Formats: sequence, structure tokens, C-alpha cells
Amino acid sequence: MIAPKPQARADSPSLWAHFRAFRRDILSAQPERLYAAKMAEFRTPFFRSYLLGEPDLISEVLERRPDDFPKSDRVASALLPLLGKRSVFLTNGQVWRRQRRIINPAFQGGRIGDCLPAMQAAIDDALNRLDNGALDVEEFTSRLTADIIFRTLFSVPITDDIASRTYRAFRTYQETAPLLNGRAFLRILPAFHSRKRRLCAREIRGLTEDLVSRRMIEIAAGTAPDDLATRILSQKDPQTGERFDRAEMVDQVAIFFLAGHETSAAALAWAIWLLAQDGETQTRARAEAERLGKASKPADIKKLAFIDAVFAETLRLYPPVPMMVRKATCPERFRDRAIRKGSQLVVSPWHTHRNPRFWSDADAFCPERFATDEGRASMRDAYFPYSKGARICPGAGFAQTEAVLALALLLQRFDLSPAFGPDPIPRAHLTVRSANGIRVALKRRDHSAQG
Repeated sequence: MIAPKPQARADSPSLWAHFRAFRRDILSAQPERLYAAKMAEFRTPFFRSYLLGEPDLISEVLERRPDDFPKSDRVASALLPLLGKRSVFLTNGQVWRRQRRIINPAFQGGRIGDCLPAMQAAIDDALNRLDNGALDVEEFTSRLTADIIFRTLFSVPITDDIASRTYRAFRTYQETAPLLNGRAFLRILPAFHSRKRRLCAREIRGLTEDLVSRRMIEIAAGTAPDDLATRILSQKDPQTGERFDRAEMVDQVAIFFLAGHETSAAALAWAIWLLAQDGETQTRARAEAERLGKASKPADIKKLAFIDAVFAETLRLYPPVPMMVRKATCPERFRDRAIRKGSQLVVSPWHTHRNPRFWSDADAFCPERFATDEGRASMRDAYFPYSKGARICPGAGFAQTEAVLALALLLQRFDLSPAFGPDPIPRAHLTVRSANGIRVALKRRDHSAQG
């Protein structure tokens, strides 16, 4: 099946027309040629931007020389009210390296396996609330992934008062916040944040500070549960011996919630929709899920190789973060073009993942491609939904595990089929969501009849 994408810009608009289209949705504001571009330049009176489409250029920026291409402060301006100034998502250089030395151990080795019981409990609770009929998929996955992040981070379900209030405030923030703040790209204008957005961010950070403060008291008293928050707050930087203080931990929790909830919810929603459209793929994935039964250890998740491929293909077609923006700290020369210091370099999973130079039937949903030599080569060179190199998302394994487990348990209990109405239209906001919602039809499976 062909996975829908927005209608690309067909004409050559004026700067201000492009700016308005960009503000509405950065995906549909781009021309079709970017899907096959090796490198594209966009000039304005205020800045120059280069989209990099060649794997070597992408690796140069993300892997080989990340310090020469730090995250753009224009991206930071869009998320600053929520994330604060010291979130690991926004920092660079030595500050970022110190933060990753503290954060990484919580997500390495068998630590993700320790989260499986909490993940399974959240998924079971979510599935128990479902019944036959139409499902608003984005609402379902948003609440589910929020529940998972609260249970694994702070050992509280989403029904906890602070967790519930944080979730509601974040849903409002998500509706009002763009992926990129358009005004920030016009250096002469300060980034604009609506009063509603600022109030939501303030509420989220205040509630998060309550959770962090409560956990720090529990750690001091020796009564803290062994969850992600405890591990991170207790972890010393092996080089300096420093730990996160309360203010810096609040900044980290904000990005954990954004990455562990919002991006996971978006990708999982698209995966459920794709499975509902493709009966053959759904049948094969269900057979694998039913052989599994319950998943109690990481080795169980590794048995779900085809469902893992389904989610990997979903991330190819609908990467939650469609574009990554870096800044050149010194003059460069890429593909015989002079890159000025301060220029922004855009690495776009959205375009690279659908580039026909790297992917056969680039717009087709085909999980089987990852079992081929061609697919594995493309995955190595032209696939980076979690970024690449040292700045790859530390929670990538966590996100993959929760999604594969959620899909397996959902398929064990329900048949999925298309719901009445038009296909969803991808749109980039905080993540790649749908402009018109994502809906599928559910039918509970009769396990007694299956023997």
C-alpha cells in the first residue's frame, strides 16, 4: 500500500508566501524536488539554509563533526518555554557531554528490561478500556505513552493527580506549539509564544518540579523506587562526580516527557493505522504476537522481529521529528558550494526516508524491505529516525521496545480495519501528526474460538 504524504508545493512562491506556508506546515511548504535532492539551498534576506540529502553530508554533520554543527538556536526558541535552557535536547559541547554521561546509564544494558512490567501494565490498562467500534488512534496512543512514561520515570500511573494534570497541560501545549517557531528564523523578530502556550509550559514545569522534589526527598530517605528518575538523579558524572540538581533535572524530565510521550505516540498511531490498511501484514504480525504470549524479559521482545520491522518501516515513512536543524560554526564547502558561518543545515529524515535513490517504492509500506540486502544497506546509510552518532536519542531502545510490545498486545486482542472517512493527512506540529485525525475500526478477537 502507498503511505499518504502531504501534497508538495508546486509553484515558486514569494518569500512571504513561503513563510506563511511554512508556518502552517513545514512538510507541505517544501517542493517535490527535495525528495530526490542531494543538496538544496534556500536563500532569504535574513539567513541561508541548506537541506542535506547525501548520506556522506548527513554523516559529516551528525556523526563525524557534531561539535562543528551544534543544534540551531532557532530550534531552541520554539521549545524554550517548555524545556528550559539546560535540557539535553538543546545543549551543546561540554555541557551536553556531561549530561549524556549522567543520562545514558539509565537506558543502557538490561535497564530497559527493568521497565517491561510497567510498560505491560500501562498497555493492559489501555487495552482493557477498548471495545468494538471506531478508535481515535491519536488520543489512544497519546494517553498510553504518557502513562508508560509516568510509570517508568516516576512509578506513578497517569491516574495520579500530578501525572493527570501534567498530561492535560501537555495536550494543550502540543496543540499550540509548532515544531519550529517561524518568527525565530527572521533574526529581526523575537520568537513568539502565545499566552496560552506560556501558561501551559509554566504549569507543566511546576508540576514536574513537584515530582522531582518529591523524588529527591525519597532518595535522601532511602525510600525511592528503582525507576528512571531515581537512577538519573542518583547517577554521578564519572568525570566530575556531579549529579543533576533539581532545576537541571526538571529540564531533563521535560524532554523525557516530550520524547518519550509525544514522539512515541505519533509513531505508534501511524503504525496502528498502517496495519489496519494492510490485512496481509497485520495477519503476519498477529501470528508472531500470538506465538509470544506475554513478554516478561527483553529476549521476548527480540522474538518479535517482524513487528519490529513494521515499526521500523513506520518510522521510515512517518519519522516523528521530520527535520533536524544544525548551525555551521565556521565556513564550510559542501558539494562545491561555499557555506557561510552561521548558515543553518537541515537534515531531513522526512525527505531522506522517502528518497527513491535509496528506497525502492519509497512511498510504499513494506516492512519486508528490511530483510533484504538493499533494505539493510539503505537502513545503514539513509535511515535515522532517532538521529545518528553521539547525539542519537538515548531513549531509542526504550521507544522501540514500548511500541513493539504495544502493537503485539493490541494485535492479540483486536482485529484492525479501516474506519470510514478520508486517509489521514500528515502535518508537522511538535511531531508528525495528522491534520484530520487517525481512525481505525476495532473488533475484539474471540480467543475461545481460536483454541
